[in-house]
Amino acid sequence: MKLSILIPVLNEEATLGEIIEQVQRVPYEKELVIVDDGSTDATPTQLAELEKRYDNIRVFRHETNMGKGAALATALKHFEGDVVLIQDADLEYSPDDYPALLRPIEEGHADVVYGSRFLGGSYGRVHLYHHYLGNRLLTLFSNLVTNLNLTDMETCYKAFRADIARRLDLQSKGFAVEPEITCKVAKMKARIYEVPVRYAGRDYSAGKKIRPRDGLYAIWALLRWGLLG
Repeated sequence: MKLSILIPVLNEEATLGEIIEQVQRVPYEKELVIVDDGSTDATPTQLAELEKRYDNIRVFRHETNMGKGAALATALKHFEGDVVLIQDADLEYSPDDYPALLRPIEEGHADVVYGSRFLGGSYGRVHLYHHYLGNRLLTLFSNLVTNLNLTDMETCYKAFRADIARRLDLQSKGFAVEPEITCKVAKMKARIYEVPVRYAGRDYSAGKKIRPRDGLYAIWALLRWGLLG
């Protein structure tokens, strides 16, 4: 099984090298499809060096910032593996959880696996309550729309069989991509599993990019892709 790891990147010079090292240590045959979404710091230079150092890294670039959804849509055009996994470029999620995420797919039980921050991973940072509450409310609304019983719709960690990933046809440009994905895999009648993952959330001083308005975009996406689409 070849694993395709899709990594959207925006101004992550402080964490990029470390997360790539962590991903490379995971014992799977893998490719890293990285999309630089218009970074203005040292990220492009770092990516050029990483692409030279590792033969399993391919880098694509948006000249202007288009959003996480747009970056993932670009990455989905270029992956070659049997299973696709989304990895953010910060250090909030640990690649040590890849075996847990991939096991339901490897054993033939799942088409899609979500890594939940709320199922009791081995550790989780005590963090921003308003973000926690927003995540839970958006997941509740998502479940009402999709009739799934997820605990963490907004999680970064989502893994897909390649055939499911190729059918996503992502349209959302920003963080609304998470509910769009969820609505679409629900409509595909995909077999969806959740597994607990550890989480070390960062705050805005460390570069966190999501904002309260993104919650409104997520609600619109759930209506658009869940009820109208």
